[in-house]
Amino acid sequence: MTTTTPGRTSTMYASKLTDAHTAVEQVESRSTVALGQAAGQPPALMRALADRARAGEIDEVKLYYFHAEQPMQDSLLRYELMGALRPHSMFLQRAERELIEQGDRDGRKVVSFVPTAFSQSIRLFADAIPVDTFLVTVSPMDSSGYFTFGTNNDYTSSVARQAKRLVVEVNTHMPRVFGASALHVSEVDAIVEHDEDLPELPQRPIGDVDRTIARRVAELVPEHACLQIGVGGLPQAVCEALDDRTDLGIHSEVLTPALAGLIESGVVTNRYKTTHRGASVFTFAMGDRAFYDFLDDNRGVESHPVDHVNDPAVIALNDNVVSVNSTLEMDLTGACNSEWINGHQYSAAGGQVDFVRGAYNSTGGLSVIAFASTARGGTISKIVPRLSGPVTTARNDVHHVATEYGMVDLKGLSSTQRAQSLIALAHPDHRAELTGAARERHLI
Repeated sequence: MTTTTPGRTSTMYASKLTDAHTAVEQVESRSTVALGQAAGQPPALMRALADRARAGEIDEVKLYYFHAEQPMQDSLLRYELMGALRPHSMFLQRAERELIEQGDRDGRKVVSFVPTAFSQSIRLFADAIPVDTFLVTVSPMDSSGYFTFGTNNDYTSSVARQAKRLVVEVNTHMPRVFGASALHVSEVDAIVEHDEDLPELPQRPIGDVDRTIARRVAELVPEHACLQIGVGGLPQAVCEALDDRTDLGIHSEVLTPALAGLIESGVVTNRYKTTHRGASVFTFAMGDRAFYDFLDDNRGVESHPVDHVNDPAVIALNDNVVSVNSTLEMDLTGACNSEWINGHQYSAAGGQVDFVRGAYNSTGGLSVIAFASTARGGTISKIVPRLSGPVTTARNDVHHVATEYGMVDLKGLSSTQRAQSLIALAHPDHRAELTGAARERHLI
């Protein structure tokens, strides 16, 4: 641990303090820049780097990141900057999809996708992606000289230290978070101060289908279970359906306002966890301003790097882990495509496989793939004869499956039993077609 006096840390801070444009002047053409993800992406630094690209001062700069939110969409991910900047996204969202579509119309390749399991991302950078400059938002420095990575530990806290140069943007709105989140001023090359509201995650409305599925999923959650739950209306509905449980724990890739609600209501105590007992553990967090206030200086919440939080072996250390994820489509044997739509990469694998495997290896643990049976107003079945994209989660790993029409445990079922069970979970309008397809494939 670094030992310094408050006077020395203040002097060190002042010596590294600069403005955003000066801080990015050392970014060179054809260099590699990595950024924090989601709420950890630094708006002032991103705008300054975009200005340099716009002025023709840099060219062919590779950008590596997950989860681009609005500030990055408004600055670095502009079509007129493509070429000068070359995004390499590990989790596609709306901004990248729109850039890809526009590039396709112009016959240009403007965005690259880098497949990886979230848990492997730190090693991926270390082994295969040397980073020249890392840009990230941090919480203000304390009297001992420590910032924190706040909402985003994930790959951020590790890759920031792998980079040749680390530039931090200090934002008073970034919560101070405990766990393995501290960053000492001596580790930083340049500091920029900029206060701006953190990007917020809009809460999706909870529909009747969400509530129906959530009630089924909640039936699987015992007292003292340890939860991993994702983002969206369905996960939020699952959290609401657990308000009668006691002494639940949290070890989750993402922490959300819905999970925070379970902590604040006393449903989550983390009393029965085997690892990180007493603390709700996450690797990145996103929500609204009230949620960020909840995180700030909260001793009951810890963030850790993604190669720890998403490590299936670490997940399995806790008993009764319940992992709840979703998918875009599932074939008649249980394989999931959770990242590909209409012949194109749509999002990414994220940490789904990490938690599906970790939960199943937990004593008493289980995973659930929960999803509405149809899309586009019922016209498209999410249970399909054959996946239209890559296998995100293999059929060998899938455990429980839930739709609004029921739930099934696939473990131990034959291919015939799986097909029959999954057809029963499909929308009635699509069951005849699925039955015919199952016969053609000799499944039934």
